[in-house]
Amino acid sequence: MPTQPTPSLAPDQAVAPVQALIVVDMQNAFVDGDGAVPDAERLLKSVRGLLAKARESGAVVIQLQNDGEPGTSDEPGTPGWEIHLPVDTDRGEVLLRKTVDDGFEETSLETLLRDAGVKELAVCGVMSEMCVRATASTALELGFRVVLPHDAHATYDIPAAEGISDVVPAATASRVAEWTLGDEVEIVARAAGVSFTKP
Repeated sequence: MPTQPTPSLAPDQAVAPVQALIVVDMQNAFVDGDGAVPDAERLLKSVRGLLAKARESGAVVIQLQNDGEPGTSDEPGTPGWEIHLPVDTDRGEVLLRKTVDDGFEETSLETLLRDAGVKELAVCGVMSEMCVRATASTALELGFRVVLPHDAHATYDIPAAEGISDVVPAATASRVAEWTLGDEVEIVARAAGVSFTKP
């Protein structure tokens, strides 16, 4: 039973390098236009920085793409479903489609990571309490070392519910999502504190 999650590191601190970057559901519907998560520009800047460092180091990069239900903003084939940050297939990057929160469920994600010799990875993207958390949680269960940069994942405000709570700000929801991952995840305050290496 976890005792207490690892405290967030100070902004100027760094963690040991990881061998892979998992980018979760960075699709147009969630990071561009009127439907974007709050502070989407900050999120995009952080994720772009992670991608640049991962690519430069030769780390494994895998993007996940959610297939939403018909009529949703991420319905396959719609503009909102498209990946916002291009996948560099020339350097062997992979795009995996999924239909549930967990990026490992019914996909080849674990196989791709194991075959590449990955033991340590960073997770970023949207939504903090849904697909990011589910994917990070399963990675931990599978024995991977997981780094979660605080400024590189995001979500929406949680609406008020009568008799339950007022609106929960997106930033609070994201922080709670980190906390629920327990004491094995490594939370770093800034994506700038994450570095990469080849597997």
